[in-house]
Amino acid sequence: MPRIRIRHAPPELESALQQHGFSPLEARLYAARGIRCHSELEHELTNLLSFSRLKNAEAAAKCLADAIARQARILIVGDYDADGATATVLAMRGLAAFGACVDFLVPNRFEYGYGLTPEIVELAATRKPDLIVTVDNGIASIEGVQAAHARGIEVLITDHHLPGDELPDALIVNPNQPGCEFPSRSLAGVGVMFYVLMALRAELRQRGAFAGKAEPNLAQWLDLVALGTVADVVKLDANNRILVEQGLKRMRAGRASPGIMALFAVAGRQFAKASCFDLGFTLGPRLNAAGRLDDMGLGIACLLADSEAAALPLAHELDQMNRERREIEAGMREEAEGLLAGLSIESDYSICLYRADWHQGVVGILASRVKDKFHRPTLVFAEGGEGLIKGSGRSIPGLHLRDALDLVSKRQPGLIVRFGGHAAAAGLTLREADFPVFRAAFEAVCRELMTEAHLDRIIETDGELPPDAFALEVAEKLEKQVWGQDFPPPLFQGEFRVVEQRVVGARHLKLKLANAHGQVLDAMRFQSAEPLPARICAVYKIGVNEFRDERILQLQIEYCE
Repeated sequence: MPRIRIRHAPPELESALQQHGFSPLEARLYAARGIRCHSELEHELTNLLSFSRLKNAEAAAKCLADAIARQARILIVGDYDADGATATVLAMRGLAAFGACVDFLVPNRFEYGYGLTPEIVELAATRKPDLIVTVDNGIASIEGVQAAHARGIEVLITDHHLPGDELPDALIVNPNQPGCEFPSRSLAGVGVMFYVLMALRAELRQRGAFAGKAEPNLAQWLDLVALGTVADVVKLDANNRILVEQGLKRMRAGRASPGIMALFAVAGRQFAKASCFDLGFTLGPRLNAAGRLDDMGLGIACLLADSEAAALPLAHELDQMNRERREIEAGMREEAEGLLAGLSIESDYSICLYRADWHQGVVGILASRVKDKFHRPTLVFAEGGEGLIKGSGRSIPGLHLRDALDLVSKRQPGLIVRFGGHAAAAGLTLREADFPVFRAAFEAVCRELMTEAHLDRIIETDGELPPDAFALEVAEKLEKQVWGQDFPPPLFQGEFRVVEQRVVGARHLKLKLANAHGQVLDAMRFQSAEPLPARICAVYKIGVNEFRDERILQLQIEYCE
């Protein structure tokens, strides 16, 4: 059973925020999330960190400006997820607006794997590029860069993934590379590309490239930046919140790209009420479906469409792919439950699963589902061909997944063919015959790096909601804030009496709950039709329910006991 813990809000921060005009509730919420002053919640573009602080951004701008001046052929090589797709489209749109001769290539993950591999370089060479620009990949592409240089192709790497012990021999823009002092290490791949474009515009301005004509407005592509940033689940620090909020504003105003507008339409969501939830759980999965089941070309084509009429058929295809992905995932989850039944999960510190017939593109989602259910670092593998298996992993607080894989690799050289990723997510390739050895090695490392306490799921809340905060205007105000990874939306806890309950949509509970103050409130408990007892202790969010032009306060029950 999870343990419920109230987030600590430093009293001195609460007091300072109240002095800046925040309500006691707002001050508590923001202090618990480390906010120190009002400026950290001001999302104007003028508050963005300067590109001059991002290592090699200005050098990259000079490289690109020189390429534009000589009309060199630039080829964007992207990744096959939503971050890679949005970064690819941003690079295409931005560089073309600056006068570049630019094209893109996104490899099929099932044929070429991840990153700028020698095989991808061979494919790219058929386009005869003078310069390859990677987006959302490349920091581990040592052999790929060597292959490009052997063909006389220059390489510029823009990435945000964590580097290994050795870096490629190329110009690199990555806030996580050694020697980079950029304060926001959490830029997504699309965010890194946005910063490179800011630096390029400044370089071209200095060269007089815009004399007598208007400069391209980079803000017009912030919808792409917002989508890629939220979909990649990077930390929403102050700088990323600015990028996301500005992108959401464009969406709500109906000024997003036709492809994004089309994705809202097929998902049945209102762009005028665009939120981080829409980006992470509605648009992002539809875009990711292309890379998971086929290749990201369809997703990029949708985002590159010049009109909603052109984008809509592509968005419908993405929607259908996402439905197929859900069906595949459901089957894999059922099969995973069979495998898990034979494992001693409670005594293990990790979970590693493999079936040859699982879908490579869906193992990451399955790993996430299993991790959420059992609160263990989880790696799921599928057959990768030629005696290899390819896996995707998700971790829990307390285990840096990429560092754990690095430790396994150092202790048993050659056991992992390749790997990469972040603290919370990673990908890797093994020889099929080595799966049992790897599973044991990974379990040993997890036992070394974690304690039993890490295996207890903890639900952090913001305590009890005061009676005057059970109000529609409070929910509306909170919904306007940018919440996300490492800046979690408010969760509250409290005791309730269940006044009414009924099943709706076969899988959900619609409730009326009475709190300790006698207020009767509407509530929903999604994905659970089990009847509740007369009294419950619940963890919940407050939100707004709209029905037939009526807006009312509604609690969303996240957990109860």
